[in-house]
Amino acid sequence: MDKDSFHKLYDFSGQIAVVTGGAGVLCASMCRMLASLGAKVVILDVNPQAAQSLADEISSSGGEAISLDCDVLNKASIEAAAQRIQSALGRVDILVNGAGGNKSQATTNPENSFFDLPADALRWVFDLNLLGTILPSQVFGRIMAEQKSGVILNVSSMNAIRPLTRIVAYSAAKAGVSNFTQWLAIHLAQNYSPNIRVNAIAPGFFLTEQNRFLLTEKDSGDLTTRGRSIITHTPMNRFGTPDDLLGATMWLLSPAAAFVTGAVIPIDGGFSAFSGV
Repeated sequence: MDKDSFHKLYDFSGQIAVVTGGAGVLCASMCRMLASLGAKVVILDVNPQAAQSLADEISSSGGEAISLDCDVLNKASIEAAAQRIQSALGRVDILVNGAGGNKSQATTNPENSFFDLPADALRWVFDLNLLGTILPSQVFGRIMAEQKSGVILNVSSMNAIRPLTRIVAYSAAKAGVSNFTQWLAIHLAQNYSPNIRVNAIAPGFFLTEQNRFLLTEKDSGDLTTRGRSIITHTPMNRFGTPDDLLGATMWLLSPAAAFVTGAVIPIDGGFSAFSGV
């Protein structure tokens, strides 16, 4: 393969990329990069103002993006979004299942015993992360099955590989996302088309609104004991930034990864490889 052919692998011109949770910190960075590489990006989010603001930003920078209000826990909402996308754009080539998050009420601490964690808080975390990945995969995966092509990228977590203390529901839910990624990769390849690929990224530690309460002090912004411990166990000695996800993400979405399916790729600064010794 020559240099020009290799570069073309990362040209997404004409492709339709749907990103759930697209207005979030990490997924917004993916949306911007996909648009800069030529994709038409559809930002799905339960926060329509944030999604529209991102779409406007991308459009003003010369990219193509639209936003749609969508609840990933409501299949009718997802189906309505998919119908609008197909009517306007004709197909779906890429699905990034980026919607997810944690909840303090489902997290243990000295005042919040595991034995007393409320079922509704645990269910909220399970549903958002796991069911919120499965339902969009059903809706948009059906479109890809009919097309006989497409790429799905799920967002798992380092917590799925090495569960951390305190975040019981989030770790279990993300482990489910990793397992589902492998299951769906085989299911779609064997039953519909080997040209449909399903992979996941497993980010390490990135400061977001969902985990800031665990990693930094609310008033000072200094690292908590937990935050310092994470940095100590991350050989690269820092938290990740949204841009740190882009290389692996674009690779998995592109034809450069044409023989990669069912993979869960750590993006963690070496955290998962470090024994602590």
